[in-house]
Amino acid sequence: QLQLVESGGGLVQPGGSLRLSCAASITLDYYDIAWFRQVPGKEREGVSSIATNDGSKYYLDSVKGRFTISRDVFENTVNLQMNSLKPEDTAIYYCAALPRHPSIPGPRRLRAALYDYWGQGTQVTVSS
Repeated sequence: QLQLVESGGGLVQPGGSLRLSCAASITLDYYDIAWFRQVPGKEREGVSSIATNDGSKYYLDSVKGRFTISRDVFENTVNLQMNSLKPEDTAIYYCAALPRHPSIPGPRRLRAALYDYWGQGTQVTVSS
C-alpha cells in the first residue's frame, strides 16, 4: 500500500523559497505524482504534476516560472521547488499519486478526483 509523507513546509517571507518533498513507502516507478494546495473554504487546487513514463511536467498558470517539480529516483521522492513565493501561495500543500497512466493529457493531471493516494499535507505560509 502506497503511503505518502510531505515535508519542507514553513513560514517564509514574500520573495523567498521553499522546497517541499514527498516521500513514498514503496517505489514510485509505477505512479504519476502531483502537488495540490488548499486554503480553508476553497477547493483543492492542482499546482504541478509529473508523469512517470516520460517525465512530462505540467504547472498551474500562476506558478509557471516560479515552481519546479522533479523526481529523485534514488531517494524515491518527488520534490517541489518554490521560488519567488507570494502571499497568495499560502496553503496546505499535498502530494498525491495515481497508478501510472500515460494517456492522461497535461491539464487533466491537475484534477484532484484522479488521484487515489494522498499525503497528510504540509503548511506553507508566505508572510512578512
